[in-house]
Amino acid sequence: MTEEIIIAGFGGQGVLTMGQILCYSGVIEDKEVSWMPSYGPEMRGGTANCMVIISDTPISSPILTMFDTVIALNQPSLDKFEKSVKPGGLLIYEASTILKPPTRKDIEVIAIEASNEATKLENTKVMNMIILGSFLRKKPIIELENVIAGLKKVLPERYHDLIPLNRQAMERGMELVDEISVNA
Repeated sequence: MTEEIIIAGFGGQGVLTMGQILCYSGVIEDKEVSWMPSYGPEMRGGTANCMVIISDTPISSPILTMFDTVIALNQPSLDKFEKSVKPGGLLIYEASTILKPPTRKDIEVIAIEASNEATKLENTKVMNMIILGSFLRKKPIIELENVIAGLKKVLPERYHDLIPLNRQAMERGMELVDEISVNA
């Protein structure tokens, strides 16, 4: 199993954190991992993305141009990376803020209103965890318990009291994918 992912959005949306969590979780499961961040000099509010590879075999290069999964958290990222999903791949996007949805027909597209759901959970900062949960429901490449363990590695200890909320957000993301599947 090898999963090649790009996560993209604005700085401050938790793009790089999502990638770090996946990689730490992969290490916990004794997988090969690669995390390659890219962000503009303005950081918060500027564009950011990270390439993540999780594999059962050694990774030859961290640099990719095509991905099994694209996770887009804003319109510029969707516009830039929609064409980078391999045919038959997966595109998950944050639907609350994207006005022009993807148009490709040769990939699976999942729209998640993560910002709206995060507001319902009374913490907009968990929007990225809702999206991460949605991804993990579609592609269960890492066990949820190991994702929580990875979260503990990434999140500064002073925020560990937020781990139950982050778990709740991931579980909500999983539920949203299930709801989409039932309504499809």
